[in-house]
Parts: sequence; structure tokens; C-alpha cells
Amino acid sequence: MGWIKVVGIGPGDINDMTLKAYNALKECDVVVGYTTYINLIKPLIEDKEVISSGMRKEVDRCKKAVELALQGKNICIVSSGDAGIYGMAGLMYEVVHKENIDLEIEVIPGVTALNSAAAILGAPVMQDFAVISLSDHLIPWQVIEKRLELSSQADFIIVLYNPKSKERPENLIKAQKIIMKYKKGDIPVGIVKNASREGQETVITTLKEMANHEIDMRTIIIIGNESTYVRNGKMITPRGYIL
Repeated sequence: MGWIKVVGIGPGDINDMTLKAYNALKECDVVVGYTTYINLIKPLIEDKEVISSGMRKEVDRCKKAVELALQGKNICIVSSGDAGIYGMAGLMYEVVHKENIDLEIEVIPGVTALNSAAAILGAPVMQDFAVISLSDHLIPWQVIEKRLELSSQADFIIVLYNPKSKERPENLIKAQKIIMKYKKGDIPVGIVKNASREGQETVITTLKEMANHEIDMRTIIIIGNESTYVRNGKMITPRGYIL
């Protein structure tokens, strides 16, 4: 029987991949993943059997990984960023547990898009923060609204994943209105598209103007708290040290 490693490959640039993730990809027999993520790591897996598929085929990919591992092959199933944050790790465990299969599974952590975007912007995430996906494909919008409401009320730094798509362009506007009930319109906001990937774009703006910029599913938005400021083109949230 083989093993399955659920690998976080980082935000996109191979230089941002951890050594542990790199070694896992080199040690496995088969790499399974979403086509876009497979393309990001092509130079590393040219000698591997590769099984890729499109969006919303996550369950199928996990079941395929199990099938191959039971045949004795060693499998890496990949996620961008960290496999345990909006990635494939949880689903992989769910599939194995539902089928009551005894397989060796290891989760290999990775650098997230949040980590990359924050570094690109400066140092915006230096205090407590909340990470919220605006995709209501798997989570009801009512639940997302509550999370936005409470994290804004507590003045968390808020990081938005999956902020806007063609299917639901209105979710970002709705989120902005909720957040502005508790945060001032001039709070700094950093917008990073394609963090650590080809076509990277960065904008620092305000909460009031946030939705006026080009935003899509490949964008990370970081909304500051009341102490966040912008200096020399960088977004900074003080940790609280006395200088």
C-alpha cells in the first residue's frame, strides 16, 4: 500500500515553496491536482505521472488519489498555498474516513497567498486578524455575513479570499457595506492580484474605494484596523512596541 501526501505548493512562485513540499514532490510516483496548480509546478514533476482536472472536481481527485494509493503508488495531491487552509487536506481526510480506509496521510504545509500578499504590501498583518472567504459555494452567505459582522465589530484586520467572481460580483459590495458599519472609510486596504505569480498587481487604497478597483478570484484583499497606516508605499500595522 502506498501513501498520500497533501502538499501545499505555496502561492505560485517555486521559490516560495517549502523544502518539505519540494522533497515530497520528488519522492512521489503520481501528482494529482487542479490543472492550474499543476501548471505552476510543471518543471518539478516532468518525470511523474500526472492526473489533473478542472474546478469543482475536488472529491474526484481525492477518490483517485485513494484508488492509486491502494494500488501501491505514492501520491502527492497538491493545493496552492497551504493544503490545510481552504485546501485539500480536510477533504482528503473526510474521503478516507467515510470509506473507512486505513491509509498513511501526511499534510505538508505551505506558504499561503495571505503570507505572500502581506509581504508584498509591507507588514499589514501584525495584530489579530480574521481570514474570510466570500465564496458562498460551500458556505451559506448568511454565515459569511455573520463572520464579517463580528470580525469588523472587533476591529480585526480582515483578509478576504475569493472576493469577486462572475457568478457573484455583488458579494464584495455586500461585504464592504457590512465592514463599513464598524470601520472608517479611510482605513487602508491592500489589494494583491496573482500574488507571487505571473501578472502580479498591487494597489493600496481605502475601504471606501476598495470596490472601485479590478478584483477577481485570484485577488487577496487585506483590510487594516484602526492603527494601520501607509508610509512610503507600504501598509503597516504596528505591533504595539514602544519606540
